[in-house]
Amino acid sequence: MAWETVVWIAAATSLLPSIQATSEIMKDVTLGFGEALQHCREESQLTEDQMEEFFHFWRDDFKFEDREVGCAIQCMSRYFNLLTDSHRIHHENTDEFIKSFPNGEQLSKQMIEIIHSCEKVHDAEPDHCWRILRVAECFKASCQERNIAPTMEMLMAELIMESIAR
Repeated sequence: MAWETVVWIAAATSLLPSIQATSEIMKDVTLGFGEALQHCREESQLTEDQMEEFFHFWRDDFKFEDREVGCAIQCMSRYFNLLTDSHRIHHENTDEFIKSFPNGEQLSKQMIEIIHSCEKVHDAEPDHCWRILRVAECFKASCQERNIAPTMEMLMAELIMESIAR
């Protein structure tokens, strides 16, 4: 085996724990953010089916077509004080929120940059719920492209562990 090949394989495999670690952090942030969902159900007028669907946000086939889901994300963001008065990301509060999770500092800057760029793309949408839904869709796609999105298996395993611990 050529020396260059050995170096390339070593470099590539050294990235795997990093990718795993960032998706683990994203899982924790996702589950933490999701704690506000029940609080926001009525305000955002989510049906039982939409509530159920919301738990599948990170699945590849999740559909971003219900305005109520955008309203729920808006409510959840307000619940944690992550939005400004103009319904845009509050950088400092979001940074603190992400950093409140184990190893969140590793992902905070990147997540804020992704959300901010997604907001720029969809800034012209006048309806806050639709705009936030489009930003969430953009955020998810960007996280998947960067390999920092949690897998559904990770999330389900965590949810099962939490339910057993109760």
